[in-house]
Amino acid sequence: MKELTEYEIYMLIAHYLTAYYPNTIYRFDLAADMKLTPGQARRHKLLHPRRGYPDLFIAKPKTVRKMSGESRYNGLFLEIKKAGIRMKKKDGSWASLHLEEQAWVLEKLREAGYRAEFAVGLDEAYRIIDDYLGGNK
Repeated sequence: MKELTEYEIYMLIAHYLTAYYPNTIYRFDLAADMKLTPGQARRHKLLHPRRGYPDLFIAKPKTVRKMSGESRYNGLFLEIKKAGIRMKKKDGSWASLHLEEQAWVLEKLREAGYRAEFAVGLDEAYRIIDDYLGGNK
């Protein structure tokens, strides 16, 4: 079976959200995959000076009950990776500078009150989305 590209995973997630969570507002950040002209690239860099912004934002606040009390999230951010990607080296450090930058952004989003995760592969993305949105399919 052919391994899915990140874009194909995005498309399947969009169909999934539309089918199972039709009233949920979400947005994908596709700029990283676009071929921009030099002028567009300059404008994009001015508007988005930091690398590592996640691929998907689900704009739905959520309160989660835990053994230690309640956690309130302002929304869900997912950084989507295709299945099989090596995220970390044997020593536990990130496998690339880009992954390290993305992990840093996810941590800052968590500190700001969002749930923010890496999702490696389509199945993990579905699992995180269902866990966050309550699995109301």
